[in-house]
Amino acid sequence: MPDDKQGRDKQAANEEQRQRERALQEARDRADEPEPGEQLGDLDDALEIQDYPTTTEQLVENYGDYEVETQGGSKPVAEVLASVDNEIYDSADDVRDRIQRLINRR
Repeated sequence: MPDDKQGRDKQAANEEQRQRERALQEARDRADEPEPGEQLGDLDDALEIQDYPTTTEQLVENYGDYEVETQGGSKPVAEVLASVDNEIYDSADDVRDRIQRLINRR
């Protein structure tokens, strides 16, 4: 392509088109991912009635059988939290954040 104004304009237009296509593909990929509340299923509501502060051990005792959606399919909360030391959580949001980080790194 010649290095003139028309060539540069065409290159810029091609790059803009590639960026639009990448953005569309990323949006399609994200549409396939469950929303955070969807990943936690019934656990999301149950965490609201939990007394805080609470610990990992208490969460596993109370909600260990609840299923959450991971990249590899559904897993019980006890399995998701198995790698976590006995941490203290001050709110439902703290628990959600921790579980989300664990789910998304797998």
